Amino acid sequence: MTNNLNMAQNLAILDRMLLIRRFEEMLIDLDQDHDFGHYHLYIGEEATGATVVESLRPTDLLLTTWRNHGHLLARSADPGRMVAEILGRVDGYNKGRGGTLHLTVREAGFLSTSGLVGGAVGLAAGAGFALKQAGEGNICVVFFGDGSLEEGVVFEAMNLASLWSLPVLFMCENNNSGAISAQEGGFPSSEIAASQISDIPKSLNIKSKLVDGADVAAVHAVVTEAVSNIRSGNGPVFIEAYSERWPGSRPLWPEQATGVTQLEAAWDQTVITGEHADWVRKFDPIIRFIRSQLEAGLFSKDELFDRDRKIQNQVIEARAFGEASALPDPQSALDGVFAA
Repeated sequence: MTNNLNMAQNLAILDRMLLIRRFEEMLIDLDQDHDFGHYHLYIGEEATGATVVESLRPTDLLLTTWRNHGHLLARSADPGRMVAEILGRVDGYNKGRGGTLHLTVREAGFLSTSGLVGGAVGLAAGAGFALKQAGEGNICVVFFGDGSLEEGVVFEAMNLASLWSLPVLFMCENNNSGAISAQEGGFPSSEIAASQISDIPKSLNIKSKLVDGADVAAVHAVVTEAVSNIRSGNGPVFIEAYSERWPGSRPLWPEQATGVTQLEAAWDQTVITGEHADWVRKFDPIIRFIRSQLEAGLFSKDELFDRDRKIQNQVIEARAFGEASALPDPQSALDGVFAA
């Protein structure tokens, strides 16, 4: 698709994607040293989250899932405080109480990060109702996976959003296969009688779009149109952004299946090797985006490497900050608890 983004927008999206990728790669090593518990990575889906936020206002609200790091970083959350939270430290956004699966950043507009399948979608309908009552033109974006469509609360939330014309963008990130293995028949990570995921919101009179979630230009075009429609009072929109699941997310625990990302893969096929070379070549959203930008002459290889170096240093500093943060005082265990 033709890229209608300007230079500043392209570079902002590139920086977000690189930050997400380098942060997630760092977490694999961090877990080896600290064993902080189960976690999920956003590698392979960066083009969706990094691009969606480009169309939002600072006053818009968001909700997300356990695969949340990319969404939070894209919305300018501090990576150091995120590391501290993931490690259960006092300088984390939630004082170490949320961890990776419930990492919430209120100052970035995130109302909640849910560890439950579809858990954020019901809250999005409530947020949309409040935003409509406020009448200030703000919207709510909720990220969730295709498996969430199996949950009754998701159908109910979309039904209410349609009936009441709520300003909600339902952002379904379909990464094409389940956490353990693909299923026979139906959708790879969900069992639904509908022929297509988009048939479900369509049955509720919700405008639905399907987009290649690894194509920055396509995501931006679809999301920009959807956000404009929602702000104009035309009710909710459902977008299914599909991507090819990163091989490192196929096992129960994330692993560095494709190696640390080499940006040279965008122009030098010889650096793409190993069992999952095909994924890097065809489906890696960062490699695809860099390749298209270089072909269009929007930045040079030297500029690309310079931006990446700065981001890698930022991630190194974030890890150091998180590791230096203290563990919570046991006496603070009941702080913030209103009933015991």
